[in-house]
Amino acid sequence: MVLGRFEELPPYAFPRLRALLDGTPPGADPINMSIGEPQHPIPQLVLDVLRAEEQGYGKYPPMGGTPDLLDAITSWLAARYGLADDLLDPARHVVPLNGTREGLFNACLSVTPYRKNRLQPAVLIPNPFYQCYAGAAVTAGAEPVFLPAPQENNFLPDFDTLPVDLLNRTACVFLCSPANPQGTVADVDYWTRLLSLAEKHNFVVLADECYAEIYTDTPPPGALSAAGAIGSVSNLLVFHSLSKRSNLPGLRSGFAAGDPELIAAFKHFRNYGGAASPLPVQAAAAAAWREESHVEENRRLYREKFDLAQNILGNRFGFYRPAGGFYLWLDVGDGEAAAAKLWRQAGVRVLPGRYLGRDDPELGAAGNPGHAFIRVALVNDVASTATALERMSQCL
Repeated sequence: MVLGRFEELPPYAFPRLRALLDGTPPGADPINMSIGEPQHPIPQLVLDVLRAEEQGYGKYPPMGGTPDLLDAITSWLAARYGLADDLLDPARHVVPLNGTREGLFNACLSVTPYRKNRLQPAVLIPNPFYQCYAGAAVTAGAEPVFLPAPQENNFLPDFDTLPVDLLNRTACVFLCSPANPQGTVADVDYWTRLLSLAEKHNFVVLADECYAEIYTDTPPPGALSAAGAIGSVSNLLVFHSLSKRSNLPGLRSGFAAGDPELIAAFKHFRNYGGAASPLPVQAAAAAAWREESHVEENRRLYREKFDLAQNILGNRFGFYRPAGGFYLWLDVGDGEAAAAKLWRQAGVRVLPGRYLGRDDPELGAAGNPGHAFIRVALVNDVASTATALERMSQCL
């Protein structure tokens, strides 16, 4: 039996893709570019630490993280975002997670009240969006409010023009930067304005920054860049992961950092329903956060593939080189039809942008900001990526 509150949620993106393509034979040897699962080599130091610490699997790990992992995370954040030494305390400002999806979902539950100003709380979500945001909002009993993220606004939602009555009942805001799927980046001024609104209207900013270490030239600023300039992490939780940064999606290791009151509430919540990372995983994560050469090599490989995309696709399909992340967000007119055609004729599996967005209640699919797009994940090796891009260019 499905609980009534979940009936409003569309099917998750990947079951929708299977329903679209399954039963149709691929037109060539399949190349999967639909899912953002990094395929670059796993860092050897992580494998070495996991083996060296394997006896730790025989012990219950601390939910709040080992001192070594907490120190590694806060040191990395301070160096990455140029933070003052006293802005983040390892014991008070950080909590390890089993990847960012678990953290983003549960953080929304932990900060959303039953009522805010006697009204149903709202959770603000960019449209298109990472699907777990909507699931978290509905599970928390909040109204998910989908904010268009159009190209003319750098694929970012406009918070400055939202009505006061909506802001006053907002419990939290999800924002992904670099954005999934568009790869655009919120600058420090944008984050500063959003944090100012959060303080004024007493809501929480949940900053999803799991793509922050995948970029071509300039490290993207983050919410902590703005918080560091302000000198306060109030009303803010940032989320990072080793999945993309270190090619470790199966390690399921990330963290949340920010407002110590929110971290304390989140820890309390996770004591009831969370799961601590095993001790060997925490040790391996600490080693990964302290080592940068594998991350630099990771970025080099992605740059090479974006160079290929630029050379093969040129200025077609609205191609642009994103400021961060590893996706192409291509305007093909009808993303669902293009995805079906690419699979049927070229054996290339991509994700229709519509599956990452919300249809308009009145306009339907035509009002979905992702309707015209496909998301292409450049996660495979260089040779496979080149083959897939050539097939896409010819097919479309």
